[in-house]
Amino acid sequence: MASVTPIREDKASPLPAGPEAPTATKRRRAPFVVAGLLVVAGGVATYIYVSRLGKEKTDDAQVDAHVSSVAARVAGQVKRVLVSDNQEVKPGDLLVELDDRDQQVKLHSARSDLDERNAQLDIAQTELALTEKTAKANLAVAQGAIAQAAAITGTTAAQIDQAKADIAAAESRKQLTRLELERAERLRKLGAAPQSEIDARVAADTQADAALAQAQARLASALANRSNSSGTEVSARGRLLAAATVDEQVASARAKVALAAARVASGKAAVERAELELDYTKLRSEIAGTVTKRMVEPGQGVSPDRALMAIVDLSDTWVIANVKETQLADIKAGQPAEVEVDSFTGAMTGHVDSVAAGTGSRFSLLPAENATGNFIKVTQRVPVKIKIDDRRGHLLRPGMSAEVVIHTR
Repeated sequence: MASVTPIREDKASPLPAGPEAPTATKRRRAPFVVAGLLVVAGGVATYIYVSRLGKEKTDDAQVDAHVSSVAARVAGQVKRVLVSDNQEVKPGDLLVELDDRDQQVKLHSARSDLDERNAQLDIAQTELALTEKTAKANLAVAQGAIAQAAAITGTTAAQIDQAKADIAAAESRKQLTRLELERAERLRKLGAAPQSEIDARVAADTQADAALAQAQARLASALANRSNSSGTEVSARGRLLAAATVDEQVASARAKVALAAARVASGKAAVERAELELDYTKLRSEIAGTVTKRMVEPGQGVSPDRALMAIVDLSDTWVIANVKETQLADIKAGQPAEVEVDSFTGAMTGHVDSVAAGTGSRFSLLPAENATGNFIKVTQRVPVKIKIDDRRGHLLRPGMSAEVVIHTR
């Protein structure tokens, strides 16, 4: 039986010593290093996620404040400038004084015109009182004249009737004296009547003629009086019609008073306007703050369309954070915020005061028109006002750069 040769396992030959040994070691360690780096990266990512959870941050923020622009309200020439750059002022402080001689002349002219209009009002009121009294008196006189004319007309008619009756009586006596004269002449021819009888009858006939003429004259006079009385009555009625317009005359006088009063009111407004323009020659501060951007010198001509300086109220400042529209969903008024201003170290605390009603580009000088040309979508930013609760003693100035963190949870 043949002998079996045992099979020997070949042992791996040991790695040769030399430069290749460290490379193998690194290969064995590489998976552990990668795994460690992944764990560290995951931890960092988790920390960043957790630390940023419920926070919205932006570095597009700046300090803002109330800035009062000072400009002249009337055109003129600068007489004096009473403030300098960076000077502290209070409300009511005199900043600039303009030459006010033109305004003084306007004020004097307006006051003189007002005095004239007041005098015209006094005249109109006096005329109204006089018209009310005179018109009523004229009406009473006209009514009395009508009654008097009517009475005269009645008297004249009676006189005419009386004169006619006297004429009739005189004619009767004339006929009687004529018959008696004729009878006396016949008797004288017969020698039965003396001459004295004839003379008496002639005198009686002459007297009857005179009486008849007198009666006729009275009739003519009465007729003339009737014509005069008719004219007088017509004239009296005309005066009555004229005097009957009492209400119209009084209304006209009152309208003149109202017109004069309106002119007085207009004159008072002109005086007030002139006084305002005179006061406008003295430019005063409306707020307390610091003078900046002064651009006015004595002797310079100014007008309302040009700013002379600005006053900044540093006691009331806030931060405007321009957050992306994608960050806006959870931001609401009242949420706490942290503000870091580049000029100072450390964070200041504050809160969200309000959120703007539109994006910054919408209210810019030249808003974008997406309906024209090629459209490229750009994430817009919305201004958020942050009120500072604790400034930590820092004085914030408008325009300073800041970073804001808003806690939304």
